[in-house]
Amino acid sequence: MRAIWSGAITFGLVNVPVKLYGATEDHDVDLHQVHDADGGRIRYQRRCEVCGEVVEYEHIDRAYADEGQTVVLTRKDLASIPQERDREISVVEFVPSEQLDPLLFERSYYLEPTGKTTKAYVLLRRTLEQTDRTAIVEFALRQKTRLAALRVRGDALLLQTLLWPDEVREADFPALEKRVRISAKEMQLSAALVKSFSSDFDPSGFHDEYQEQLRKLIDAKRKAGEALDTEETFGASSESGGGEVIDLMEALKQSVQKSRAAKKRTRGKAPRSGGTRGRTKKRA
Repeated sequence: MRAIWSGAITFGLVNVPVKLYGATEDHDVDLHQVHDADGGRIRYQRRCEVCGEVVEYEHIDRAYADEGQTVVLTRKDLASIPQERDREISVVEFVPSEQLDPLLFERSYYLEPTGKTTKAYVLLRRTLEQTDRTAIVEFALRQKTRLAALRVRGDALLLQTLLWPDEVREADFPALEKRVRISAKEMQLSAALVKSFSSDFDPSGFHDEYQEQLRKLIDAKRKAGEALDTEETFGASSESGGGEVIDLMEALKQSVQKSRAAKKRTRGKAPRSGGTRGRTKKRA
């Protein structure tokens, strides 16, 4: 991994030198655009509308346009902003971990200790673990002030940038304002259905089926050229259409019955690892 930022976590008089690393990576198949007539690669150029020349990235500045005027901001201008030069991850407060809404989470980064000793890093990590608190921090990254959550993942400190409150939309749906009567029997059946699908979450048990099929398609086209039979490659589609389910009670009953029937068919077989009882989960 390559560090994308270096600085220090600061809270009170404590200073923890760290480096920032991306905690996730994209494994999607990289596709580019081509001309359907001859397969030629389609490329985009940064062309100036005044002189018509193609402009290299190092010669591109930023600008803000408002009310018929454009204010050009050079890289030197942007670098002069005090917040951009700040190399500190400043702890604002420590909050109960359960108070953080997952909707606010944006991107995740690992923090690596870089000082002569890791004592301050380990002390902060253990304190967060024992108090079950998450540190809310502010720092600057890539010309933006960031709000973030600092928490523990394994032996490392994890920094998760957060959306600002005004970036989160509220769910304003008129249909949710209508009163809906749910019977005790419906709740009972619904709870039974949830119980039949209950399990401990194991993310390693899931995989990206679309990307696997995309790679399979690419391999098939590489071997067969353009004469490709999609059904032979992927098999017949198992998807079936259906209208809106009107009778919620009947749908719940059928779901519970199917789940119980599946249990009876598998009774006597060796239990699957991970406790995936009654769940149809694709395994990696």
